[in-house]
Amino acid sequence: MADLPGLLSLVIFLPALGALLLLALPSVDAIRWGALGVTVATFVVSLGLWLGFDPAVSTAAGPQLATRLPWFGAVDITYFVGVDGLNLLLILLTTLLGPIIVLSSWTYIGKAHKGYYALMLLLETGVLGVFASFDVFLFYIFFELTLIPMVFIIGIWGGEDRIYAAIKFVIYTLVGSLLMLVGILWLGFAAGDAVNSGVFTTDWYKLVQFGVPLGSQMWLFGLFGLAFAIKVPLFPLHTWLPDAHTQAPTGGSVVLAGVLLKMGTYGLLRFVIPFFPNASERFAMPVAILAVVGIVYGALVAFAQTDVKKLVAYSSVSHLGFVVLGVFAFDVVAVQGALIQMVNHGISTGALFLIIGMLYERRHTRAMADYGGIAKSVPVLAFFMLFSVFASAGLPGLNGFVGEFMILLGSWDSPTVGNPVLIAVATTGVIFAAVYLLWMVYRTFFGEITDERNAAMTDLNGREIGLLMPLAALMLILGFWPAPFLAQSERAVRSLLETSIAKADAVEGAGDEVVVVPVLWPDEVAVFPAPAVPAAAPAHSE
Repeated sequence: MADLPGLLSLVIFLPALGALLLLALPSVDAIRWGALGVTVATFVVSLGLWLGFDPAVSTAAGPQLATRLPWFGAVDITYFVGVDGLNLLLILLTTLLGPIIVLSSWTYIGKAHKGYYALMLLLETGVLGVFASFDVFLFYIFFELTLIPMVFIIGIWGGEDRIYAAIKFVIYTLVGSLLMLVGILWLGFAAGDAVNSGVFTTDWYKLVQFGVPLGSQMWLFGLFGLAFAIKVPLFPLHTWLPDAHTQAPTGGSVVLAGVLLKMGTYGLLRFVIPFFPNASERFAMPVAILAVVGIVYGALVAFAQTDVKKLVAYSSVSHLGFVVLGVFAFDVVAVQGALIQMVNHGISTGALFLIIGMLYERRHTRAMADYGGIAKSVPVLAFFMLFSVFASAGLPGLNGFVGEFMILLGSWDSPTVGNPVLIAVATTGVIFAAVYLLWMVYRTFFGEITDERNAAMTDLNGREIGLLMPLAALMLILGFWPAPFLAQSERAVRSLLETSIAKADAVEGAGDEVVVVPVLWPDEVAVFPAPAVPAAAPAHSE
């Protein structure tokens, strides 16, 4: 780890540097190849994070592969980035999707190529900064930075209603993030007085140690929770998402589903749970009910769609409801499931949007009724679609099953959301997913060909197969062998939950006194703890 100084910062800012480089390139081909080269280089460099990260080493005092530089001299706001078990996989997912998005846009984008690829690279830097930040103010800057390129990507290269979708996206996201900024300012001053010698601080570690008084936790939970719930999006704050997905170009839909939505669920886990553990416990059941409503509602509305892209958009509302349920379960297995499901959803739903984009390029329609029987014309495309649908629906042996199974299993015994009726209703979302996804495949790919344009469709080319293959491989690997990926986050999840629970107990018993709780680090690791062995029964005597 000490041999890799600045590696994470290089990963974060390499795409932004590449965006500047693209502005000087003269031709469309040079811009495309330049964007591909930058994103591939970013992914290759990011693999060093996996190799340099040791999940057995404590991050209780600070993250690994960290860089910390002074930023504002008068206050404790720093450029503080690092890697721990909560963000490693999300960083790698972001860098993996980079070259895939560039390749998917190769022929799809027909205008203003320089602006499109430069904005995509800038967006990648923003997302990486969000996941890597350990200073909350720095996190906020990157969080807002992602808004700018995404708005232009939807508004310039989107569909017919792109302006409406872009404005709606801005209004929802900006309102939530501005409310969070108010919470950050209050926390910085309060924590500064308590744990930082009176100096304003936005250091994540210091804020985690600070026990926010019970009364303040409730409204701060609302400010932070609302900002992240909008980003997820959690029902009923989801209405911006179908419009954004439907109007965005293929690359925009992939980055939106793959990583932008995870900024919301990641924020709930990274900030809301450890900063406000008492409020999180008290509001866990109402949030879980909203998550389960979103699971069922998203699935039912998806089934009613005629636009294949909007169907997949509503499926994200349903699938991410599982993630929110797992986060608020306060259970190691459920939170582990939520983390791996963030990655799994990005892979399988990203693949679905890629395939829908490939269909749209060939027929320029997203209406399922305009297709039918095309599995005969495009068998390779049909294979990848069916494979991705099985993964998204949670077929055992593919990645979607692992996360949702762990979430449901951990939530069943959860101290906060462990209601059997609630979990049973949530489980129906898995069944509904299979119904609406397979119904979509049947209507689109099977039956008789009634339109000659469907019969004349060309199958996937080498570029398209190449960008889908890594995602398909990961669906299989994560489905059959998730242990190496779960091992990266196990200790960090235990640390976060143990610290949050200890902090909640301390705040409850402190009254008006200021509470400071150090970040705890677990000694033992087991994803599925072995059941306690009962003591031998005493011998029966007459």
